Parts: sequence; structure tokens; C-alpha cells
Amino acid sequence: MMKPIDWRGSALKDIQAFPDDAKHRAGYQLRKIQQGDQPDEFKPMPEIGAGVNEIIVDTADGWFRVMYVAKFEEALYVLHSFQKKTNKTSQGDKDIAKRRYGAVLIERKTK
Repeated sequence: MMKPIDWRGSALKDIQAFPDDAKHRAGYQLRKIQQGDQPDEFKPMPEIGAGVNEIIVDTADGWFRVMYVAKFEEALYVLHSFQKKTNKTSQGDKDIAKRRYGAVLIERKTK
């Protein structure tokens, strides 16, 4: 059974704005995660929260990232999708993902 995706904030709209190649690659990696597999290229992001990872999508059009958490049984939470401008992930992008992760934790407690 495939785990449903719970898109947070503007993550879906942002990934839809990726160039076609990056969008297709990111979608393929998300599908692998939904099926219980690991993406081909990812990086753990413990500074965002426990279990948060970042899918790495590098194309001719640029560097793209999708931050997600898949450790919860009910859903794959996509926290943030963005294009990287430099080698280092910006603090602003980290803050967005951290805020959305916190909201997931709060919602899960109240269910």
C-alpha cells in the first residue's frame, strides 16, 4: 500500500513550479518513498527535526530540494520544496521546514 502524501504549506505549488526535469525526478523519488523505499540521493536533516530528510535533485536547470518526513505511519509529509541558489541550504529554507515540521507534531498530538 502506498503511503499518502500530506503536502505542507506551499510545498506542492513550489514543486509544480520546478522545471519539468526536476519536477519528474522529484516526483519519482517521492513515489519511491511512498512505497517504503529510500530515495536515490538524499541527506538527513536532523537540525530540522527527527526523521527529516532532503531529496537531492540536481539538473541542468539548477539544484532542487524536497524536505520530507516519512517516519509516521499515516503519511509522507512533504515539508518544503525549493531551488537552491548556493551550496549551503539557506537558513530561511530551514526555518520554513522546521516550522512546518513543528505543526505536524502538534497536529499529531491532538488527533
